[in-house]
Amino acid sequence: MDTENTVETEDERRMRRTLQGLVVSDKMNKTVVVVVTRAVKHPRYKKYVRHSKKYLAHDEAGECGEGDLVTIVETRPLSKRKRWRVRSIDRKAVG
Repeated sequence: MDTENTVETEDERRMRRTLQGLVVSDKMNKTVVVVVTRAVKHPRYKKYVRHSKKYLAHDEAGECGEGDLVTIVETRPLSKRKRWRVRSIDRKAVG
């Protein structure tokens, strides 16, 4: 078996997709729901429209709370819908 294909290099790890979003739910154990909002230009009307998508992210320490601004990074599948993990908490929620 060729081990070169199975071992991930440090450069590949840095190339993973990262997104920044707001935690909207922390009710699950070691999992948070993060809403990522992005602005997309409409092809015909040239107006920017906001699109948002929810991602399930793994929070091992359980530090994230509702309203926190977090950075999530793509990772291997952890469960049926969980393919992201929390890299850092950029801003804690007030209150």
